[in-house]
Amino acid sequence: MKETLTDIRTRRSCRKYRPEQITEEELSTVLEAATWTPTGRGMQSPQLVVVQDAATLKQLSVLNGSFMGWGPDKDPMYGAPTAVLVFTDTTIPTGRDDSALMMGTLMLAAHSTGLGSCWINRGKEMFDTAEGRELMQKWGVADKYEGLAICILGYPAEGGILAPKPRREDYIIRA
Repeated sequence: MKETLTDIRTRRSCRKYRPEQITEEELSTVLEAATWTPTGRGMQSPQLVVVQDAATLKQLSVLNGSFMGWGPDKDPMYGAPTAVLVFTDTTIPTGRDDSALMMGTLMLAAHSTGLGSCWINRGKEMFDTAEGRELMQKWGVADKYEGLAICILGYPAEGGILAPKPRREDYIIRA
């Protein structure tokens, strides 16, 4: 239990990555942990797509950045060599909750494996576009799914992880 609590306290988002690809063993460890994420009624509703090829990562980066008004030279995925796309089953009432919890599991598993990670938003917007739907179709992701987020993974580069902010004093209210 102490290791789990330490991982929770020490995990931070990484916003700068080294270029080398993570190992297959590290990726498999993180993905296997994700499959054990609790889901509503044990439905195992999220769908994951792993992307590691540079061309598709660039395409996803440009697509994601377009919702921020960014040009193709700014990378909202911070140069991470791996992206795990998390899709939500829209036919399951707890689908979005299940997928969000899976994002948390992915990031904690990455940290415990020695990898950096970061939650990248705008998954729904990205995959609601014609380009996004085309990618989903290419990957075999069924129409009942929508994008939730992207968990980027890689080895943290110098300065990629910042110190934690102090916890708010009023975070918890005991009723």
